[in-house]
Amino acid sequence: MNGKVLITGLLGIALITGAGLWYSIERAYYTSVTGVTEVRSYDEYLPVSDYSGIDADTSPLKMRACFQVNWDYARSDTFKKDATPLRAPRFFNCFDAGKITADLETGNATAVLLDENRPYGFNTYVAQYPDGRAFMWRQINACGDAWFSGNDLPEGCPEPTTIIIEETDPTAVIKESKASEPVNLIPSAALRFALRPKNQEVNNHG
Repeated sequence: MNGKVLITGLLGIALITGAGLWYSIERAYYTSVTGVTEVRSYDEYLPVSDYSGIDADTSPLKMRACFQVNWDYARSDTFKKDATPLRAPRFFNCFDAGKITADLETGNATAVLLDENRPYGFNTYVAQYPDGRAFMWRQINACGDAWFSGNDLPEGCPEPTTIIIEETDPTAVIKESKASEPVNLIPSAALRFALRPKNQEVNNHG
């Protein structure tokens, strides 16, 4: 009898732990972002519509977005090998990384390098489709891979910066200062540096 109680207790703990792990990966920390009408591309802002996105304070890599564009479409393989869509949590089902990857491979979509090192060490890519659909994500670039690993920066990489944000103002101006050592990025910098959201709401699912 005691053995059955012990096994039941262990199974219960395992289930609770598993559920907590799933929640932390799939739901926790994410913020829903809507109402965005422009995305930043270097020193310009490009118009978008029907924007649906997510982001999180824990990492710039958690940003994903789906939207429509009326940009000129030019099929190109320039960034085909570099652009690697990252899997989105299941609840954000407009962003199918597997399908986007396949479409980039077959030429049904074109990878666009939207921005570099904003925040430092990360590039922003968009998979653009001829019908106006577009999907955006961030991934670590060569500069970030070397910097975060403590290695020498590849030739051509800019000097790393640390990012400071006024957390009380969602449209705060971001200041940059030179960093002499690798730094942990201030979490919210990811979203606010690249986008101009007009409405930002917390995802009630986590």
